[in-house]
Amino acid sequence: MKLDLKENIPHGTKEYPYDQYHIHNAPHAFQIPVHWHEEFEIIYVLAGKLRIYVSGNEYTASPGDICLVNPRELHFMGSSDLSVSYYTLLFPMEFLSFQTMDDLETSFFRPLRNGQYSWQNQIKDQALATELDPLLDELIRINKQKTGAYQLQTKILLLQFIDKLLAFKHPVFETASNKQGIMQKELLLYVQEHFAEKITLDQLSLEFHLSPKYLSRYFKDHFHLTFSSYIQHLRLTHAQKLLENTELSVTDIALSSGFPNVSYFIRSFKKAYGISPLGYRKSR
Repeated sequence: MKLDLKENIPHGTKEYPYDQYHIHNAPHAFQIPVHWHEEFEIIYVLAGKLRIYVSGNEYTASPGDICLVNPRELHFMGSSDLSVSYYTLLFPMEFLSFQTMDDLETSFFRPLRNGQYSWQNQIKDQALATELDPLLDELIRINKQKTGAYQLQTKILLLQFIDKLLAFKHPVFETASNKQGIMQKELLLYVQEHFAEKITLDQLSLEFHLSPKYLSRYFKDHFHLTFSSYIQHLRLTHAQKLLENTELSVTDIALSSGFPNVSYFIRSFKKAYGISPLGYRKSR
């Protein structure tokens, strides 16, 4: 199965391209695989501790903290805190665009959509976060209830959110050409296409003309995982999806996910998820 770093899950609908997800009640430590998407994303933590990685930078978010993920930025989240509760709010920048080519559209919104500008990911100003939290609470509330003019209210609240960012001078940068970011996506895409095969650092070094030592350090520095741990994470995530969505046997799932044998797969799965593969399938 060919995987892509780009998340292809549709967010919202064509008529209303806004969506929000509540992640909570985690039964075990988790890490969402590294990915990117065209939408702008707001990560809003309600409880517990959440580790957020965006373009190689790590942030630890606490209740009330907000992190911004610009379109096409590589990112992933994870936590070993079972009390963690957070929302992700996603929408394309076009959702807030204006039909008229006024100064605001040409000098600000269009460059944001085109990737010429990007926001600083972490909101460090606590006074700003205090102003933004009620806006996000209201956004979440009205999109749960979906009554009245909630779509109009959503646009107004998002524009108010951006207005607060500008009023508090939250840093926005002119995006430079990022060769390292391109290499990072190519490297991770290759790994995600070949994780079910026998893949090693030596093989990767030949493919990308980089030393195994450099690649090993690169994974630790940028993803806070060893190369072998990252491969194991991809294999387990793939196996988890097959357990949920297919009737394949545990043996077939183990082998198609890249595990050398079913015994090792069962041990690894139980260690990661606290339950056997069959137990996990029965619990869904």
